[in-house]
Amino acid sequence: MTETRSPKGAFARFVWAGGVALLAFVAARPACAQATVQSAASTASAGVATSEVKKTAPVVLATPRSEGGSPHLIAHDGPPAEEVNRKALEDQAGSDAGKLLMRSWPSGAQIYINGAFVGHTPLLLMVAPGKYRVEMRGEHDDIAQRTLGLLANDTQEVTLKLTARYPARISTR
Repeated sequence: MTETRSPKGAFARFVWAGGVALLAFVAARPACAQATVQSAASTASAGVATSEVKKTAPVVLATPRSEGGSPHLIAHDGPPAEEVNRKALEDQAGSDAGKLLMRSWPSGAQIYINGAFVGHTPLLLMVAPGKYRVEMRGEHDDIAQRTLGLLANDTQEVTLKLTARYPARISTR
């Protein structure tokens, strides 16, 4: 008996074997990938003499700022945004500052004052007298908001019950 092989099957096996070999090479030597590409670019003449190929400066990849971090995520310098926003509010408070004690049900909601993130509940914040829009956001897309006025040397306790932003059920009646 003779075995017949189609040209398409042979080509498919060739492509598959080449892909596996390339994957094994790249997985085994990830640190040398850039050097391999640069070496391949400098040795491939494509009809041009090797002396005419211009070598470019090596590309240096950015390294992460923190140990073990991803080079694709941006590592921010300095304190987190909520600390910066909270400090800005407290610096403007002055000597006649009011106090806001903010709580939510359930606890642990993100607090936004006038659109700026300042922390999680429960939180005591010293702010200047004035009008503030307080918004709290929970883990499961729950939300609550209130606009309040704070007088000089006043203390207000703000407790908001978070409710679902979108309805859990829709009735067709």
